[in-house]
Amino acid sequence: MLHKCLFPAAGYGTRFLPATKAMAKEMLPILTKPLIQYGVEEALEAGCDVMAIITGRGKRAITDHFDISYELEHQIKGTPKEELLTDIRKLINQCTFTYTRQNEMKGLGDAIHKGKVLVGDQDPFAVILADDLCVNPDGDGILKQMVALYNKYKCCIVATMEVPLDEVHKYGVIEGNAIEEGVYMVSNMIEKPESDKAPSNLAVIGRYILTPDIFNVIKKTEPGKNGEIQITDALCEQARKGMVIAYQFKGKRFDCGSVDGFVEATNYFYSQNRE
Repeated sequence: MLHKCLFPAAGYGTRFLPATKAMAKEMLPILTKPLIQYGVEEALEAGCDVMAIITGRGKRAITDHFDISYELEHQIKGTPKEELLTDIRKLINQCTFTYTRQNEMKGLGDAIHKGKVLVGDQDPFAVILADDLCVNPDGDGILKQMVALYNKYKCCIVATMEVPLDEVHKYGVIEGNAIEEGVYMVSNMIEKPESDKAPSNLAVIGRYILTPDIFNVIKKTEPGKNGEIQITDALCEQARKGMVIAYQFKGKRFDCGSVDGFVEATNYFYSQNRE
């Protein structure tokens, strides 16, 4: 059973300075809920009840958010505002939260490897990047869709979406053959290629299901693009030796690591709430 979800959340969030100078980017709110809470809710819907979070300096607000605030609860007890804590109380009661720190920013691959101490090396686990906010108003959340696919193929899975060719340089991009509608057997993956060198326009977004052998692959992976250890490179090696599936998910993704995507997500959720 897949019941652990890893959240790499140690980045500096420099695109949101000065807001993120003393505040974790994962705590930036879309309306009244921080980004990372949306991710935890998606993981819980998919059957995960252990949330393993990779933090860094200045990220204590994440730990405090997923804990009881006795002073606050005492102040609003018995008032209409108490209902506003219903969702976060549910997460605190149903999930176990564990934490470790990534002391140096060496890339997503390194962050995931740091999570080995939290998720172990025996079972598959999910990975959610909180600044990729995903929704599917017409059905199951993206991670729940991927869990169903994992139960069928029992291998590493990456979520993908089509992007314009002039934007592929922002993503890891897959090459592969379709084995069913929206599902591809990966033969190659390239991190942030130029548009004329991209094998496709299917870009990897911040949802993964990884098998525990990925840790040994990451350990042997040399630094790649930007001198960082890229999970894309590790998964490319995994695809050569075994099997990696790319899944074109059903739903919508907002790049809340950018100001434009953050505003788009805010407007979307505001309109949904008004309706």
